[in-house]
Amino acid sequence: QVQLVESGGGLVQAGGSLRLSCAASGLTFSVYAMGWFRQAPGKEREFVTAIRWSGTSTYYADSVKGRFAISRDNAKNTVYLQMNNLKPEDTAVYYCAGSLTGIYYYTSGYNYWGQGTQVTVSS
Repeated sequence: QVQLVESGGGLVQAGGSLRLSCAASGLTFSVYAMGWFRQAPGKEREFVTAIRWSGTSTYYADSVKGRFAISRDNAKNTVYLQMNNLKPEDTAVYYCAGSLTGIYYYTSGYNYWGQGTQVTVSS
């Protein structure tokens, strides 16, 4: 049974930082591209960032470029999202997702999803 479990969310003031983790089990993690998406209340789930299975290539939404960084540790079956200089508009539930076939900017490209972790940025 595949599981993706996010952690590290919370409440932070604008300008602060958080580091999210997503621990994977039940799949061969090292062959999956991994992504982070987020969903704010009343909005669609949107792409944030993704990383190839090897970790050699990363992709970011324009809204987070220069502030967020994705990384992975295949030995620990974990993907990370370092979020710096957080803004109130970053408030959302953050989801990690795994794709066996590559990098996608849309949700249907991903095979597995976590349950999400709440990030709230106060002004």
